[in-house]
Amino acid sequence: MTEAKIARKTRGPARVAIPVAGEPRPGTASKASAANSNGNAGSTLVASKAKQKLVRDSFTIPKTEYAVLEGLKDRAANLKRPTKKSELLRAGVLALQAMTDKAFLSVLNGVPSLKTGRPKGTSAEKRTTTGAGADAGAGADA
Repeated sequence: MTEAKIARKTRGPARVAIPVAGEPRPGTASKASAANSNGNAGSTLVASKAKQKLVRDSFTIPKTEYAVLEGLKDRAANLKRPTKKSELLRAGVLALQAMTDKAFLSVLNGVPSLKTGRPKGTSAEKRTTTGAGADAGAGADA
């Protein structure tokens, strides 16, 4: 036997690479790079499939408009496309983005402004009156 064959036999078990989340596997090209190599450089469908960082947010909405969201969810379900509220909101953002400036302003002018902040009677107000801060304040005055 040659030295190379002996070294291969005594080397031990082969090591297997474990893929790390977020890194492409060796030998596979991403859809975006495949589309770019095919000449479809501006494909928005491929770009939307790429992993994006998500942002959590909260907002205040009138009950009537919230009911419209629920109705749209039911409408999508009846069309055999169950949808989440966040998907509906994102679809609305895309629709607004596609509008002309004149149409966009017209829609914005049709939406009444709301007073921002939490509605009265929330748990935040209850914490300030019954929480540890209220006890500490009462002891300081006495």
